[in-house]
Amino acid sequence: MSQPVYGNINTDGTQDLDRGTQRNHTALFSGSDCVKTRSSRAAPVCLVLLCVLLLTAVIVLCVHIHTKSTNYTEERQQLLNMITNQTEERDQLLNKDITLTNESDGVNKNNYQTNERGQFNQERNELWKMLNEMDGCIYQSSFYYMSSEEKSWSESRRYCTERGADLIIINNKEKEELVKKMSGSTGVWMGLTDSDEEGRWTWVDGSTLTSGFWMSTEPNGYKKENCAVLYPSGLYDYPCENAFKCICEKYLKNE
Repeated sequence: MSQPVYGNINTDGTQDLDRGTQRNHTALFSGSDCVKTRSSRAAPVCLVLLCVLLLTAVIVLCVHIHTKSTNYTEERQQLLNMITNQTEERDQLLNKDITLTNESDGVNKNNYQTNERGQFNQERNELWKMLNEMDGCIYQSSFYYMSSEEKSWSESRRYCTERGADLIIINNKEKEELVKKMSGSTGVWMGLTDSDEEGRWTWVDGSTLTSGFWMSTEPNGYKKENCAVLYPSGLYDYPCENAFKCICEKYLKNE
């Protein structure tokens, strides 16, 4: 059998619940309000914490980027300093190399001059020896002497070259008169031939005969007579195999 519910009768005819039941209802509604209040307070706190975390992350990231940038700048400056130092060292090495090269050139130049002077003295001694042994003369910075034996044109030239000279070249009247005085009435080989090209008479130094030293009827031997002999009367062409004395010309170097 169910228990009756007791309550007070209000003036308006309604009945109030007993105090225990009213207390339970009050407690129930009060707990719901508490839950709502706690939820509404937790949301701003979480938002604040999230903002703090984001701000901290941004600050840490900025510090990291700044540190990286600072390190990069320092490394870049170090590289620039290293490049500058290497450039200075390279310039110093180049200057040292130039100095050593100049010093070496100076030593080589002195050695070259010493060798040249020694060679000149040797040639001068040989010249005096030739002057004593041969009936020669010096004219216009050259030494001239006549062979004592008659040989062909090619053998006569070899005789001269073996002594540091060559067959004489006549390029002016003074040298022609000198040769005539040395040879007397004897015909002597000149350093003149057209063996390479018929009719084109060239001296042993490669120059072409430009002035006329020939006799009026010379040269007239054509292909059979390709070498020149000088007589007191003038130049004649002869077969190169004929035997004549020769006059050698040796150029003298200045010290």
